[in-house]
Amino acid sequence: MSTSLQPGGDRPAHTAAQVDAASPTNPTGAAPHTNPADTDPDTNPTGASPDTNPRGATAPEPGRDGGRISRPGGRPARKPRSAPHPLRAEWLRGFAPWAATGLLLALAWFAVAKADQWQGSWGATTELLSTAAALIGVPFALAAGSWQGGRERRRKTAELRSSTARTPLVQLLAAALPLACWLAAAQLLAVAGTLAACAPYASAGKPPFTVCAGNVLTIAACAVLGHAAGRAVPFRLTAPLLAIGGYVVVGALGTQRSGIRYLALCMVHVVGDNDLAVWWYPLVSALWVAGLAAAAALALTAHRRATALLPLAAALGAAVLLVRTGDGLLRDNPLSHRQVCDTSTTPDICVNGTYPGMLPEVTRALSGLTGRLEGVPNLPVRYEDLWRDPHRGEAQLPNLHPIGWNAVRGEVTDPQRYAWEAAHMLVRLDCAEEPSAQRIRVTDEAVLRWLAPDPRSEGMREDRVTRARQEGDTKELASLRAEDTAYARLTAMSADERRDWLGRYFATAAGCGPEPSEVPSL
Repeated sequence: MSTSLQPGGDRPAHTAAQVDAASPTNPTGAAPHTNPADTDPDTNPTGASPDTNPRGATAPEPGRDGGRISRPGGRPARKPRSAPHPLRAEWLRGFAPWAATGLLLALAWFAVAKADQWQGSWGATTELLSTAAALIGVPFALAAGSWQGGRERRRKTAELRSSTARTPLVQLLAAALPLACWLAAAQLLAVAGTLAACAPYASAGKPPFTVCAGNVLTIAACAVLGHAAGRAVPFRLTAPLLAIGGYVVVGALGTQRSGIRYLALCMVHVVGDNDLAVWWYPLVSALWVAGLAAAAALALTAHRRATALLPLAAALGAAVLLVRTGDGLLRDNPLSHRQVCDTSTTPDICVNGTYPGMLPEVTRALSGLTGRLEGVPNLPVRYEDLWRDPHRGEAQLPNLHPIGWNAVRGEVTDPQRYAWEAAHMLVRLDCAEEPSAQRIRVTDEAVLRWLAPDPRSEGMREDRVTRARQEGDTKELASLRAEDTAYARLTAMSADERRDWLGRYFATAAGCGPEPSEVPSL
């Protein structure tokens, strides 16, 4: 067979000529570009080695670019990037982060608006967190999950979703769990901020960690339950109707007097510092709604729908346990049966063991009253602060609970008014209304005014005088003048004379039935 020689050498015409390194068309000395199709198995059915072309010519050696395949224009081809995980978009973009932000703002607003009523009391903080989670978090999570669950139908991508390789259950969890975790994180952040704000003013007890954990799990379960409902009924009104229904159901269950009230989601029925929730109560309450969410998800997506019966049975078992246990889910706070006392005053001052840090503040507020009573005989032994009637020789301390009235953030809000209320506990004000007791009432009022002067009470007296004069009520004017006369006489006494008179007065002030002749007059 004859072969023809090319001008550049003795290679056959049918052989691919290699470009000389010194050729002007290849100044870098790199090998010429090779067609990728030559090395593609799909385009090389003959099974030839990828290092040779179909005609047997040897492939060019990698050039100085490190073996990177070059485009015809000399630019290196970009390495293909791997596709992001499907959950990445759900976690970082879309609806879930915005929903969590909205829930966090709603919970924060609720806590800040009522800050005076819970800062300084773990019991009040528990009540606030439970109420906020039940009335705000649960409806919000149900609505947000429902809106997320109906998006495929709204976007008309349900057929596309059904054609993917993932099972329906995996698809549901991939769409629902990011939102559930975001909402749970928002609830957890709100709880952490509330507990941190309460800690500097709470002087006894400990944070309600199990209650908070149960609320966080319940919010996450409600998001999944709402997602299943939104996927089953994918209409735009499903989300708001589910939010309204959740609010109504939780409120209706929480106001029941029977054991069924303990089925209210997130609503732990702790009032003040007298009760504590047993440690497993919030967790069983979370299991109650988590079982419902799991049953709904399996009934909607599982290949064998009967598997939904298992979480449904767990939910019903938790519900029966909550209802049957009833008030046994709460136990007495042992601190509420103790007192912390200051014995350097007369009478002694005792505050409840649930807020011992208030004792210095109460002692300071009552310092004027106890100073005036120093050395006076026949006084009660102590001011007590327990949930019972005072025993003989005791007087009731004015209420420091609920937080937000007389005490806010570890301080007495109005010391003068608080001292007036404490003095009120020592006298028989409004004990009897018979005409024969008029002189006793006048004496009691004079003693109260002297023990604890109060600008508010003086203003009320001036209003009574003005109104009696306008109405021409001579009886009321005569009573007010008698009180002023008695107060002036008590004020004009010497210290020893007043101390002796007050001793005789408090000897008869323990009850409401002394004869008028037994009470010393002014």
